[in-house]
Amino acid sequence: MSAPATPPIRTAPGGLPLIGHGLQLARNPLPFISSLRAHGSVVRIRIGPTPAYVVTDPALTRKVLVTDAAHYAKGGKIIDALRVFFGDGLATIADGDAHLRNRRLMQPMFNKAHIADRGDAMIEQVARTVGAWPEGQPREVYEDMNEVTLAAFLVALFGADLPEHLAGEFTTLMPDIMKGTIRQTILPPWVTRLPLPANRAHAQRVARLRALIDQAIDHRASRASGPSPAAGATAASDAGCPHAAAAREEGTGLFDTLLSAENPLTRQQLQDEAITLLTGAIETTGTTLAWTLCEITRHPHVEQRLREELAAVCADRPLTYGDLEQMPYARRVLQEAIRKYGPAWLVTRTATRDLDLGGHLVPEGADVVWSPYLHQHDPGVFSDPDTFDPDRWTAENVAATRGSFLAFGDGRRKCIGENFAWAELQIILATVLRTWPSFRLTSRAPRAQAVVTVKPDRMTMEFHREPAAPTSDPSRITSEPGSGTNPSPSIG
Repeated sequence: MSAPATPPIRTAPGGLPLIGHGLQLARNPLPFISSLRAHGSVVRIRIGPTPAYVVTDPALTRKVLVTDAAHYAKGGKIIDALRVFFGDGLATIADGDAHLRNRRLMQPMFNKAHIADRGDAMIEQVARTVGAWPEGQPREVYEDMNEVTLAAFLVALFGADLPEHLAGEFTTLMPDIMKGTIRQTILPPWVTRLPLPANRAHAQRVARLRALIDQAIDHRASRASGPSPAAGATAASDAGCPHAAAAREEGTGLFDTLLSAENPLTRQQLQDEAITLLTGAIETTGTTLAWTLCEITRHPHVEQRLREELAAVCADRPLTYGDLEQMPYARRVLQEAIRKYGPAWLVTRTATRDLDLGGHLVPEGADVVWSPYLHQHDPGVFSDPDTFDPDRWTAENVAATRGSFLAFGDGRRKCIGENFAWAELQIILATVLRTWPSFRLTSRAPRAQAVVTVKPDRMTMEFHREPAAPTSDPSRITSEPGSGTNPSPSIG
């Protein structure tokens, strides 16, 4: 009796000569990627002449990321393009001993106790940044959220005493760096190697970013290299003061863990990891916060519950890091924003040999694609997936979604910064709510664009220090997909 034939992998309809499904990915990426669910658990698409295999079944995605992860290497054309910018940071470095070593070295940076040590310094920085917004003036919320996210992360990464001129230049440089990186990953590799003005400008910015990181590293190293001239007197005066060690600790950053490691990374490796951490922290967190604020403006009952929870925990005193665990509804609101908007929407792996995936043959060297956005909009798991509903994440409901919420990835390449991301998201959301009793959307309802993340095309808001008049408007926002084809790699 012969073995049953391997079922053929269906090719998505609508491919065109030469460009394959590239036009659909460019014009309507989110509807297109979601439509593939109807064509099977593994669906072939073509990006130009090259086939790629999209996994639409979350159980098979878990096989790619966890069970058979050794046979699905971190890679693919997009990762290869990003590696030019990131270098061999944790997000892009190939699987193997180097990845395992670097991940183990960096893991202590992101445990909850280590993050907690920097929590109150982050809260102070966020409060300064958010409190400096002028009242009643329309602001570009996506840009604001990226800026406040970067400000908080710089404090956590390099310490609260990072020189102001360095922090300011990071803030100025990173938006252009991100735009240039998007361009580099969209264009064919041969175009990015031409001596075009845009390519030269991007290369110069990356070089400047690496120089800034060097200066920040040198600053941290000098702070840790030994006592200052007055250190003896300081130590004597600190004796018996229970808060002195904590005060000194606030000046340190997550990066000190790498600088003080027994087998430290090279300077090039430190630069690569800093770029990876900065980029991953800014784009994904800033996007999530922008969409969260947008959803709050359209759901008054959500805003009311958030403010009531915050008041019950903090009353009239300042927010502290320890308060975050006492605000479960805020966590649910943020998780729902992550579910609905990604933030990463398309991620690639490379098959290291011919593989059986759900009874389908995936050839060696093929790009295997999985989409957090696709899984997190599966109507079989998330009823009415385009509706914003934080109560999906109550304890009694969350069990049914296991395996389909993949915003941070899974397996050995799962995002190492997940704990930090949750802390930063909650700090910034709580601080915006505490600082501004009301805010409203002043632009039209934003459309979702699948670029590096699922970002809003335009979103402006006004912030006010007086509470808004009560409203019974229960309207809900429905975003429209936009364009672009670049995913953001999880830091893993």
